[in-house]
Amino acid sequence: MPVIAVVNRKGGSGKSTFAAHMAAWSARQGHAVMLGDVDRQQSSRGWLRRRPAELPAIAPWAMDHKQMLRVPPSITHVVLDTPGGLHGFELARIVMFADAIVMPVCPSVFDRESAAACHAELATLPRIASGRCKVAVVGMRVDGRTRHGEVLRQWSDGLGVPFLGVLRETQLYVRALERGLTVFDLPSGKATIDLAQWEPILAWLQPLMQAPQPAANDPAPAAGQRVGGSRPASLMPAQESLIHGARLAVLAGGRSRVEEPAAQPARPRATTPREARQIPQFLKR
Repeated sequence: MPVIAVVNRKGGSGKSTFAAHMAAWSARQGHAVMLGDVDRQQSSRGWLRRRPAELPAIAPWAMDHKQMLRVPPSITHVVLDTPGGLHGFELARIVMFADAIVMPVCPSVFDRESAAACHAELATLPRIASGRCKVAVVGMRVDGRTRHGEVLRQWSDGLGVPFLGVLRETQLYVRALERGLTVFDLPSGKATIDLAQWEPILAWLQPLMQAPQPAANDPAPAAGQRVGGSRPASLMPAQESLIHGARLAVLAGGRSRVEEPAAQPARPRATTPREARQIPQFLKR
């Protein structure tokens, strides 16, 4: 099950816009996609409520009282919209289950500095360092009359991260999202420029959406086994499952559990000589 996570620590970077469009495109490819809104603001889930029922379906995420993200058996693809300020254990947890991380970055120096710090932390995680989880950058809200697109490309090259392209600053995205739509849902004549900007982004993502990479410590698949089939049903495991360098815990029925050693048979209590000689109370009467 391919999982694409949209990550950037800075708020207002366009994560929800990108995640919604990625989910809508995936649904139009015939995939059973779920849009997981990990952000507390629940922007993506609010957008899904406005989405017309006649469009290709996108499943919302589902949370139980333990804050577990349950993936229904019918779901084949997942897009995660993550919150701003993601770091430490929460960031590592997302990376553990993602096949690709897309970082939407706006042109300002503040956005670039924040994204560079996020990438530096990502680079220390085993799945990123080993290349099992890919990372790429997309320029967001870029004015085509400026050099901002080229500035972002040079900045991304300096980090050694693939730069997939830019999405322009336009009210077309704003108006579409307000109606529960994306540019993929509009008549092609109304979004020609924007659809062209998405082409290199989708060209990079499409192979990952079709054939997810196994984790570095996943066992080699047996004959006939689907690659990545060991992914747990829950994308939000218990903490004990997130051992450094490990991807999976022992999972059953969507819940994580830890193997416990087999119970040992009870040993009879040793009897001391004094206890053996002790006279029961009822015999003293």
